[in-house]
Amino acid sequence: MAAAAAVEAEQVVADLREKCATPESLLRDVASAMAGEMSAGLEEEGRSKVKMLLSYVDKLPTGREEGSFYGLDLGGTNFRVLKVQLGGTKKHLVHCESREVTIPPHLMSGTSSELFGFIASELAKFVADEEEESTNLLNGKKRELGFTFSFPVRQTSVASGTLVKWTKAFSIDDAVGKDVVAELQTAMEKQGLDMHVAALINDAVGTLAGARYYDEDVVAGIIFGTGTNAAYVEKANAIPKWEGKLPNSEDMVINMEWGNFFSCLLPVTEFDQSLDKDSLNPGEQIYEKLISGMYLGEIVRRVLLKLSLQSGIFGDNDHCKLNTQFHLRTPHISTMHHDETPDLKIVSEKLHEILGITDTSLETRKMVIEICDIVARRAARLAAAGVAGILLKLGRNGSVDNNQRSVIAIDGGLFEHYTKFSECLESTLGELLGQEASKSVTVKHANDGSGIGAALIAASQSR
Repeated sequence: MAAAAAVEAEQVVADLREKCATPESLLRDVASAMAGEMSAGLEEEGRSKVKMLLSYVDKLPTGREEGSFYGLDLGGTNFRVLKVQLGGTKKHLVHCESREVTIPPHLMSGTSSELFGFIASELAKFVADEEEESTNLLNGKKRELGFTFSFPVRQTSVASGTLVKWTKAFSIDDAVGKDVVAELQTAMEKQGLDMHVAALINDAVGTLAGARYYDEDVVAGIIFGTGTNAAYVEKANAIPKWEGKLPNSEDMVINMEWGNFFSCLLPVTEFDQSLDKDSLNPGEQIYEKLISGMYLGEIVRRVLLKLSLQSGIFGDNDHCKLNTQFHLRTPHISTMHHDETPDLKIVSEKLHEILGITDTSLETRKMVIEICDIVARRAARLAAAGVAGILLKLGRNGSVDNNQRSVIAIDGGLFEHYTKFSECLESTLGELLGQEASKSVTVKHANDGSGIGAALIAASQSR
């Protein structure tokens, strides 16, 4: 690396480090801002960037549920159907069978009845196969299904919600504004499938339910994956916008939709601003764009592009791939970030394989790792501040002198596979809570909340 180029490159990295800084004092303020937005969102609709949607789930699994229940998880180009057999307090989850089905592309832009008809027919096949092999009879009871639907819905009860809009690769216009549970129920009836949709949930609520089944101290379920969201248990009398009779349990699960959180405290850089401007939803989901798996690789790509254009440290390589949005993905930066080979051979291979950058010096490769570290570390620390905000809102952050145990259940590929992210998130949460309060807060990786969680909520609703 020529001396002048090295100085230029180091300046870009130094500026990034400074702009992405997340000192403890800033994170405490972010946690307070999150708690404040939560309270505003519970006051009335539209008061907060954080929607704080009522899930209408007021009964979570206790571990005492018995019987067979079904789950359906629709969130992308595949969906999963599953059946769980629950054996009560002593046996818990006795058996779980599941099947993944790919949705034919033409159904993702067809009609509502075609999509739900296909899902219902696959569900009917699964039920027939399962019950042929099973000795567990329903004893005249209707089959109960929990439905995880990871698209924006306006929920009106625990088992009804109208589709606000499609995201991802779906565009079925005639489904927008319709009750997705009613659509599925009609399709199942046409298949002659005797099944009742007991609950409509999203993956964060499912994660909370799946973890609560095993541990009554779970207070929140959080997704750190391609996107991010959180759900937690609130006291129903602490929800001013709640209308009608309070539930017997006195609890209500809140679907925060926290990806849309924003505060002027957030350390936003020029790279984040340009990413937001080029996105499909400029000005929205700013917190998600700073911390979730969809965006971390893209932020790093934008920094590397500036580094290359300003300093020329990548030499005369063709910049075509480096210029392509979302060409560098978060799993790629995770692989580079975790490279412990003496000469950073994996970084060299990834730069070549993904971005077409060859012949990098060891110093350049070290710089690439530092950029990955700055971006992932900022994400993990801001994510921890969000978790601390939930604990603050619940009075479980050590500010009140109680040793109540609080468990945070986390699911999602970013948390599961990006070790440096999850380790930094956990250590930062400890830093924010302090030594004493940290003793009563546990972070747990909760796998497959969106599938099993749906079936468990169906079980808890049928009690």
